[in-house]
Amino acid sequence: MDDGAIDLKRAARDAAYAMPLADIDPASAELFRTDTMWPYFERLRKEDPVHWSFSPEKDVGGYWSVTKYNDIMAVDTDHLRFSSEPTIVLPDPAEDFTLPMFIAMDQPKHDVQRKTVSPVVSPASLMRMEPIIRERAGAILDSLPIGEPFDWVDKVSIELTTMTLATLFDFPWEDRRKLTRWSDVATAAPDSGIFESTDPDLAEQQRRQELFECVDYFMRLWNERVNAPPQPDLISMLAHGESTRNMDRMEYLGNLILLIVGGNDTTRNSITGSILALSQNPDQEKLLRADHSLIPAMVSETIRWQTPLAYMRRTALVDVELGGKTIKAGDKVAMWYVSGNRDEEVIERPNDYWIQRPRVRQHLSFGFGIHRCVGNRLAELQLKIIWEEILARFPKIDVMGPPRRVPSPFVKGYEYLPVIIPTRS
Repeated sequence: MDDGAIDLKRAARDAAYAMPLADIDPASAELFRTDTMWPYFERLRKEDPVHWSFSPEKDVGGYWSVTKYNDIMAVDTDHLRFSSEPTIVLPDPAEDFTLPMFIAMDQPKHDVQRKTVSPVVSPASLMRMEPIIRERAGAILDSLPIGEPFDWVDKVSIELTTMTLATLFDFPWEDRRKLTRWSDVATAAPDSGIFESTDPDLAEQQRRQELFECVDYFMRLWNERVNAPPQPDLISMLAHGESTRNMDRMEYLGNLILLIVGGNDTTRNSITGSILALSQNPDQEKLLRADHSLIPAMVSETIRWQTPLAYMRRTALVDVELGGKTIKAGDKVAMWYVSGNRDEEVIERPNDYWIQRPRVRQHLSFGFGIHRCVGNRLAELQLKIIWEEILARFPKIDVMGPPRRVPSPFVKGYEYLPVIIPTRS
C-alpha cells in the first residue's frame, strides 16, 4: 500500500470517529468509491450496531443499518417479519418504473419462480458446464499480452463471466457484451460516468431506454423459445415455466435484470478481487502457489473479503425489537453484509485476507434463508477454474496501480485494474 493510500485510510478513520454518530450514513457511494467505508462500519458495530441512518439520496431517506453478523442473520432468515418487497435496494422504486423480480418477492411467489430457474445451476448442470468454462478460461488467459500492461477487469473478469452468462441464456454469442452493458446500466448511479449526462433525470431516462432495449431483445428470444420444445436455458425455462410463462413485460425485465446482475456483476468483481487481494497479501499468494489444493479455500476467503454485494434491503412488516432498538413496521432495513463479514466477534482476524482460515466458508456474501444466492456454486466454480488455469500458466501477475472502484454502496466492485504478466526470464 502506497503512502497516499495509507494517508487516505488514516483520514477516513479520523473522520469516521470524529463525526457525530447520528450523522453516519454508510450508503454513500463516495465511501465505496474510495474504499474508506471500513472505519464507519467498525464504529457502528462497536457503538450502534442497529443504527438509524439518513441518506440524502433520492427516494432513500431514513433507514436502519444492521452491521453485526448475528443481527444480519436474524433479519435475513426472518421472512415473516421482514419482507423483500418491493425492492432489495434502499431507493424505493419509481411508481412508473417498477421491476418485479423473484429476489424482491415473498413466499409463495418467490419460491415457485426461483424453482423455475434453479435447474440451470443444479449439480448436474454445473458438471456439464465445467469443461466449457475451463476451455474458455484457458483461451482467455492464453490471449493475454505478456510484458504489457492491460486491464484485468475487461480482459478477464468481464469476459469469462459474460461468456458464462451468455451460455446460461443461450444468448447470441456475438452480442454477449450487451449483457455486461445492461448489468452496468441497471445498477449504476446517475453520476457513475456510464450515462451521457450526470443529470439524475436525464441519466434515469437513458437507463430506462436501454433497459427497454434489453427487454425488447429478450422478448424476441422468448417468442422463439416459447414456440419450441423446452430447453435447459434460462429463457426457455421462464417461457415454459408454469409460474413465469404469463409474466408481463416489466416482470420479465425485472427477472432478467436479476439474473444478469446476479450472474455477471458479482462473479466478475470476485475474480478481480482475488487478483487484488493476493497482490496485497504476497504471503498468501506464496502459500497458494505452493499448494494448489488451497484454491477452494482461497475462493471462499475472497468472496468473504470482497463481499461483491455490500447490502440487501428488507422492509419491516411489523414492529421488531433488534439490538435494543424498535424497528417500526414499514421501516427500511439495510443488512450490511460487507460489515458482517468483518465482525470481530464472529470472524477471527476479520480484516486479514487469510486463505487457511478455519471455517473459511463462514461468511454472509451469499445471504441466508430463502433468498440465499441461487448461483453461489456457479460463482465459486468460475473462480476455482480461473485460478487453476492461472496457476498452470503464470508464475506471477503484478498489479500495476490502484483499482478504480464502482461508485456504489450496493455493487462493491471494480471498473478497472491495471496488471502486467511479467516476461519469463
